[in-house]
Amino acid sequence: MTTPSTDLPSSPPLAAAPGAGPRRFGSLGPVGLVLAGGVSVQFGAALAVTLMPRAGALGVVTLRLLAAAIVLLVVCRPRLRGHSRTDWGTVVVFGLTMAAMNGLFYQAVDRIPLGPAVTLEVLGPLTLSVLASRRAVNVVWAGLALVGVFLLGGGNFGGLDPLGVAFALAAGAMWAAYIVFSARTGRRFPQADGLALAMAVGALAFLPFGVVGSGIRLLDPVTVGLGAGVAVLSSVLPYTLELLALRRLPASTFAILMSLEPGIAALAGFLILDQALSALQALAIALVIVASMGAVRTQVGRGKATLDSAVS
Repeated sequence: MTTPSTDLPSSPPLAAAPGAGPRRFGSLGPVGLVLAGGVSVQFGAALAVTLMPRAGALGVVTLRLLAAAIVLLVVCRPRLRGHSRTDWGTVVVFGLTMAAMNGLFYQAVDRIPLGPAVTLEVLGPLTLSVLASRRAVNVVWAGLALVGVFLLGGGNFGGLDPLGVAFALAAGAMWAAYIVFSARTGRRFPQADGLALAMAVGALAFLPFGVVGSGIRLLDPVTVGLGAGVAVLSSVLPYTLELLALRRLPASTFAILMSLEPGIAALAGFLILDQALSALQALAIALVIVASMGAVRTQVGRGKATLDSAVS
């Protein structure tokens, strides 16, 4: 898979309110943005698991997408005019990709534990990192991260629900597509305007599935409130941070940084879902951290000056 985001330009100056948020986020540096987004999305996923008995997997996704779309549209107030047909095509595909990625992932965690689900899902970005990279050393880093990913799953996924595994792998494919179209959207729209529009597309596309799957449970005030919390943690914050990061971070490096997600998910599972970490899981987390940092250092070696402050 070839992606234009390997030579992304530096992000343009970010305006003040309502764009003051992106300006503050941008001060973290691209690597910091990705890591902050990873923490937010995995703790949001853990919260979503606790919400599933109330609304079901499809209902949680629907609430998450709808609440995120409303928040982003209100905050960003994106312009609807002045965009080309290609711009709108990119936004629509990005929105459908987000809807598919979320729907498939929550179907997976409804059947298998959070840690293994994210472990399998991250194979999509890892594959992208190998295909997008032009240096052989990044294949080594991706391979090391892949070893850590499988160790985090205990080296054996045979005891998991096969349908849950299939959903997680499909979500990983959508995650790789999300990386590509997030980068393209970030280049075509200012601030997080493209993200807001894409989230609205995804929410509208997924709404029928939620209505059929959950019905009136979507109208319960407590469920709606919890769904809004999931939306902020799992969609609004991480997608905004990642979109900003992809304006300055090569896709191959970004994809390998995604290999940190299983470790973050394991931590979220431990703190929120009482899922303990084993010594093997700790070793796996160390491996993916080494792989991720190695990938960042490789990009710095290629003269990606925009990463200097993030890794020094």
